[in-house]
This record gives sequence, C-alpha cells and structure tokens, in this order.
Amino acid sequence: MPITGDQYLIKKINKSIVLNTIRNKCPLSRAQISELTGLNKATVSTLVGELIEENLVYEIGPGKSSGGRRPVMLLFNKLAGYAIGVDLGVNYILTVLTDLQGNIVGEETCELHNRSLDEVIPLLKKSIQSVSNQTPKCTYGIVGIGIGVPGLVDDKGLVLFAPNLGWKNVNLKEMIATEFNTPVIIDNEANAGAYGEKLFGVGKGISNLVYVSAGIGIGTGIILNNELYRGRSGFSGEIGHLIIEVNGKKCSCGNKGCWELYASERALVEEATSLLSGNSGLGKEEIDLSYLVKLANQGKPEVIRLFNQIGEYLGIGITNIINTFNPEMIIIGNRLTMAEPWISNPIHRVVENRSLPYHRKDLRIEFSNLSVYSSALGAASLAVSSFFSGDEVSILQSRV
Repeated sequence: MPITGDQYLIKKINKSIVLNTIRNKCPLSRAQISELTGLNKATVSTLVGELIEENLVYEIGPGKSSGGRRPVMLLFNKLAGYAIGVDLGVNYILTVLTDLQGNIVGEETCELHNRSLDEVIPLLKKSIQSVSNQTPKCTYGIVGIGIGVPGLVDDKGLVLFAPNLGWKNVNLKEMIATEFNTPVIIDNEANAGAYGEKLFGVGKGISNLVYVSAGIGIGTGIILNNELYRGRSGFSGEIGHLIIEVNGKKCSCGNKGCWELYASERALVEEATSLLSGNSGLGKEEIDLSYLVKLANQGKPEVIRLFNQIGEYLGIGITNIINTFNPEMIIIGNRLTMAEPWISNPIHRVVENRSLPYHRKDLRIEFSNLSVYSSALGAASLAVSSFFSGDEVSILQSRV
C-alpha cells in the first residue's frame, strides 16, 4: 500500500538519495554529499549515521582539506550483501553470485538437454543453491534472486509464454521464492541483458540503446531516454519474431518467417548440420556453435560462408531496429558473440547498404564486452535494485 507524503516518506526519499550518491560517487565526505544533493548538512549527517549503523556505508578516514579540518570520507559497503543472477537459456543455465556493485564472486553453468519443467526446475534450483553456498559472511546475506527468461513475463513473475522452452503460464517466481525464501525478480532475459550492458558494459553513458540477445533465439532489450522500455503490458522487445520472410519457416511462436529462424544460433546449427553431418560423420548433437567457430578458425570455407549468411540476416533485423528506433548504439550479446570475427563484417555491410543514412549517422554497433554475462549480471542487478527500493522509491533508478 503506497504511503502518503508525510515525514516518513520524505526521510525515506532523502535516505535513498544519500545512499545512491555515496554508491555512485564514493569516496565522498558528508559536506560533499550535502553539496551534491542539496540536502542540509544536519540531515545528511543523520542519514549517514543511520546508513553506517545499517552497515551499508563505512568511514575510511580523512580526505584532503580544502581549508580547515580534514573531512571524513565515506564508502559504500558493496560486501554488505550479495545477489544471485540467472540467465535461463534454451540450452544452458548460467548462474552468478555478485556483490552489491555487480562484481561476480561465484558462478556455475550447466547444459540443458531437456527443456521440460520437470527437468529444468530441479537444475535451476540446484544451480542457485550451488552459488548461494559460495556466499561470504555478510550482514544481509542473499538480498534477492533475479532470473532472465527467454519469453514473455508479466509483472507478477509469471512466465506467460516462452516458445523456445515450450513453457506457458509457469509461475517461476513462486517456485523459486518458496524454495529459497528470498525475494525473486523474473524478467525477460533480453531486458536483463540491456540492463546489464547499461550498468556494466559498453552501454555505460548511452541514453538510447538496443541490446540484441543472439542465442538459440533472438530477443531485444530496449533502453530509451535512459529507461528500460517495456511497452504498455511489459512485453516489448520480441523483435526476434519480426517477420522477414512472408512465406518462411514455421516458428515455435506460431507464426512464419520470424527473424530468429534465420539469424540465430539455432539457425546456424541447423544449416551446419545439413551441410556437414553427411560428410563428416558427425551426429547432430556434436555440431554446435563452439565446434563451428573452431572450424571457421581453421579456415573451413563452407563454415565461414554459413557465418557470413547468419551475419547478413542479423544485419537485416538490425537495420529494421535502426530505422525504427534511431538508437545511439546497438549491442550484440549472448552466445553468437563467440562468432564476432566471422559475423561482424556482414552485419556492418548490410547495415551500411540497407539502413536509412540519417538513422545510422553516429550510430555505433558493438559486441558485448560482457560476453555471455549480460543477462545474468542484469538479473542480479534487478534483484539488488529491488532490495534497495521500497514504497515506490527506487535508489538505483538514476543508474539505468
């Protein structure tokens, strides 16, 4: 229930502002916080005292004097608690343990060979428990669990439809929260990836960006004017199901000719399987992205041509994104970043030839420097943000 604009709310907002300022700009003195926030020194001193008692802030000794007594400097205690972030992929689960500033202190990856709930949920719980067991001693323990899922998620954490997993109406939030008795955030994995890139990756300082999660399927997370764009019902970003072939292949979403059928890891492996399995004697399960990257690095022309084709199809979809959103940056993340040397040139070539010139002016197309960690880090950070927010006041809002 929202609280009214009384003194309690005002204090809560001010405390959020002070903590957020310390978190983002430390080391800082109380006087510097007062100057940056516009709050009077007495208020700042009181709130800092409370934050120190709560072990979220600590003093590190005197700083430089600007005339008079040397000020006592303050740091945010990033080790006061930890968060778990999960990238629940179609063929893997990547789980990370981070401190309150997003530094990874533990991780675990497991492969998925069966996408049924009965198989995935026990593996997911086991992975979360494994990284949870690595949590150092701290004041707040695990402050939350964030999970990025490749599908439509509502604001209650219900996975409405994840076509590449074959899931419908799965109450994943309740399953995990009940198991671990910890706050849980469920979001689309591309939204989590965009959030992670904005906080920690090449998207820092970029106000308008689109994150393209190129894995088994394709999803996109959209940040416009420094805010994660979710659409009216929270389901924006399903650009992987943009139709690029009118009479194309049948998609698991129920449509035909979707972008991800031609530009994803799955599309690559399917093409490679039909091309290579008859000649190499390899079974379908033995042809995967890592193997194909290895063959490309060995100079196999047929594999390099396949990567070129995937790059061109990626360029087609990215061109549509550019012409629609006119972003400052497109960030390509997830597993296809492994193939950057082979797909980068065809992507740029198609964008140069197909996008509108005014829209691509000053545009940057970057591959994620977070590798496969964008979504897991973003999910963990969403959990941290939820921990620090309350009563409709978000401490971390200014960081997005």
